[in-house]
Amino acid sequence: MSELRFSDAISTDSEARVAEQQTVDALLASLEGPPDLLVFFCTHHYAAALEGLGARLQAATGARVLAGCTGFSIAGGSKEVEGQPCLTLWGARLPGTDVHVEHLTAQSGEGGAIKFVGAPHVDHAHRAGVILLADPFTFPAHVYLPELAEEMSGVPIVGGMASGGQGPRQNLLWRGGECLDHGALAITIEGDVALETLVSQGCRPVGEPLVVTACSGPMIEKLRGLRADKALFEVLGDLPDRDKELFKRGAHIGMAIDPTRSQFGAEDLLVRNLRGIDPQKGVVVVGDDSLRVGMTVQFMVRDAASASDELGRLLAERASGWDPPPGGAGALLFTCGGRGKHLFRTPNHDAGAIQEHLGPDLALAGFFAAGEIGPVGGQTFLHGFTASVGLLRARA
Repeated sequence: MSELRFSDAISTDSEARVAEQQTVDALLASLEGPPDLLVFFCTHHYAAALEGLGARLQAATGARVLAGCTGFSIAGGSKEVEGQPCLTLWGARLPGTDVHVEHLTAQSGEGGAIKFVGAPHVDHAHRAGVILLADPFTFPAHVYLPELAEEMSGVPIVGGMASGGQGPRQNLLWRGGECLDHGALAITIEGDVALETLVSQGCRPVGEPLVVTACSGPMIEKLRGLRADKALFEVLGDLPDRDKELFKRGAHIGMAIDPTRSQFGAEDLLVRNLRGIDPQKGVVVVGDDSLRVGMTVQFMVRDAASASDELGRLLAERASGWDPPPGGAGALLFTCGGRGKHLFRTPNHDAGAIQEHLGPDLALAGFFAAGEIGPVGGQTFLHGFTASVGLLRARA
């Protein structure tokens, strides 16, 4: 019986076959045997070589189960390769664990309803985790996730939306030797290996928490009994100049998931864009239609320092008690394309932070996603501007 082991390999060679050979050789040398699960991410630079990529990688590695998708930028180990050709492999030997990959599709039903075909393969929810890779143009994850969470209550779910394509059928997903241009892949890991999640939304609360006292759809009409626009301007008036400027550049709002709490950290608030203000109606428009009367909200700002501090704090908390043996833990990173050097002005921020806190032996792969999937307040959501991480190690 094999021991639990994870490994990653990355290549930036512009020739697809060279990148494949480099990553396969490095991965197999570290794993010391074929992986039970092989996950890979690659850029569109490899063009015509992409169609058969999954089949070639599965044949070369002997992987029992394979899944992958395209991304416009790729992470592997402590590196983030942005805007260049890149292929990264992530392999795991998973004794005592069942692994399945299912292809899910979305179809239009009567009255505009969406019907989802296919489902993750889960026998024992208390010992399972789901990694979801989806195409943003053909699979409405924001509609699917509440259904999935209801069906699989308590099952950790993490993932990302494939990126790099500019329209439908341009992003690619791989399930074994199949190359797919639509839908989603649900990777289920069930047994002796646990999937843990970490979600860093990269925002910092400002002002005081406010209770929604009137709302309609995505519109907040009143906060704390005041017209919503007036309440917002009162908050802005009390902010330091630096936070006022950040709010003007990109206004956000955090929506409390747990109605029983009165104090909140950033991880307790689902972050959504603040889309605008209607001064005639006095409403604040939010990028979410799940507002309800009695919900607590808090205005938020985002900058590099806030995003870095939050991710570092969450990782430092997770590092307490994190003691897997060398090679005995893995991480899959789904980070927003708006992060990376665009936000932090330095390379390798998220991947580097994860390995800095959880150790250089942590096998890591990921990509810059067109939407990130992960839980906040015990519920799974589709995010933007977020770093969503799936951590795997032996179940306690």
